[in-house]
Amino acid sequence: MLDSHGEVNSEHRHSLRPSSLDLTDDAMQSLAAQSVALVMEYLADVSEMPVFQHTPSAQLAERFSAELPAEGEPVEKLMEDCRCIIAGSRHSGHPRFFGYIGSPSNPVGVFADLIASALNQNVTSWRAAPAATEIEKIVVRWLSSLIGYGDSAHGLLTSGSSMGNLNALLIAHRVKSQDKVSRNGLWDAGTPMTVYTSDQVHLSIPKAADVLGLGRDRVRIVKSDAKFRLDISHLRECLETDLSNGLRPFCIVASAGTVGTGAVDPLAEIARVAEEYGLWFHIDGAYGVPAALDERKRHLFEGIERADSVALDPHKWLFTPVDCGCLLFRDAPAVRTALSFTPGDYLIVPQETEAESFAFWDYGIELSRRFRALKIWMMLRYYGVRRISAAIAENNDLADYFAECVSAAEDFELLAPVELSICCFRYVPPDKRAKLLSADGVEREGINAELNRLNAQILRAVQRSGRAFLSNVNLCGRYALRACIVNFRTARADIEATLDIVRDTARSLSAAPE
Repeated sequence: MLDSHGEVNSEHRHSLRPSSLDLTDDAMQSLAAQSVALVMEYLADVSEMPVFQHTPSAQLAERFSAELPAEGEPVEKLMEDCRCIIAGSRHSGHPRFFGYIGSPSNPVGVFADLIASALNQNVTSWRAAPAATEIEKIVVRWLSSLIGYGDSAHGLLTSGSSMGNLNALLIAHRVKSQDKVSRNGLWDAGTPMTVYTSDQVHLSIPKAADVLGLGRDRVRIVKSDAKFRLDISHLRECLETDLSNGLRPFCIVASAGTVGTGAVDPLAEIARVAEEYGLWFHIDGAYGVPAALDERKRHLFEGIERADSVALDPHKWLFTPVDCGCLLFRDAPAVRTALSFTPGDYLIVPQETEAESFAFWDYGIELSRRFRALKIWMMLRYYGVRRISAAIAENNDLADYFAECVSAAEDFELLAPVELSICCFRYVPPDKRAKLLSADGVEREGINAELNRLNAQILRAVQRSGRAFLSNVNLCGRYALRACIVNFRTARADIEATLDIVRDTARSLSAAPE
């Protein structure tokens, strides 16, 4: 039964026992060929598919409802159903998908995930996954270098920046809880601790504070300025007010690319305030920090190197398959002190060398962790930094072009500056535009409410048409159509087509009987 190398002979490999889940060579070839063919077909055709095929939830549930199978089904049936799943999906790879911050998967990353899944490493520690651990350490250093955070940072990959932000706030809270002295004397152990961020913050920040038991009311919301960036003077005012009321500030969270408008907070100024008040400085760069690869945008990220921690999502604007986030930090010993504890006996790592005793559970919340690093490692090696940078720079160019088209049109209005790759605008019928410009405050408020209703109707109709996919954001009481461009397939023609689709939809709605 065993060959000269002590391995099971191939002719007996699949006949050892009925419970084996191994496949015969022919079955494996068929499954692989049909699966790869389906993926290749999808990647080739995604630009021609509807961006979104609206199918009622009841119809989807009926289509996929089935009894739990007692016996296996043929691979052809599985592939047929997978095609139905693809047809019933929202396609972030389509060049006119502008809805959420969801980039298409680069083809290299798709097949890297296949390799990682086949290997099935649980990347908890060096002992559990030696090669995967080393690759992840390399990828963390590469990501840190790419965004200008430096070559000496530490970190780990996460499911996404929601988990990264949760880790960061937990670390910040524990590190700063050890600081016993306030500006006015000794801190009391029970003094409520507060975190500061702008009114454009991603919901993962207040949610993280809530999960950690701080309570949402301990998240101080700082006003944003006319460019939707955190207002430094109001930040100082909030800090001083809380200190005078006996509260204990411990962390400032800046946004490097807000989800609403793509605004980048003034990082260097925030770093200065954090240093002055002795606070942890965390940057939520889930979406925006890869824009540092565009040399024209690099100045927006000045001060990032002074942050205590940075969260980013390669699965957003580095075109990497979900899930793949990253948390970077400078002071690895402080993080380890904050998060490590004595594990159960079966997790104790033999102290052979410092490298071989490394465990990711000392630096993050997750224990079970998939081999996320492989898809970034393979992508960066296959394409190189220049090609990735060019794709990001082109996305920024397209957002600028989107804004130019909006500003030049008589029936559109730009609602926020374009800083990265997000353009926020609304449809304004020419007769309403004239009234907006001439009306007094009361009349303008009424017209604005009309426009809000109209643009909400436009958004719903455009999404369900399958021709383009936008999302929305509320900007100072104005309902904005939001286009986020993080797609290497998008071209200028897609921008022009999308605006025509919005315009045609608005006219159709106006012409429809009430």
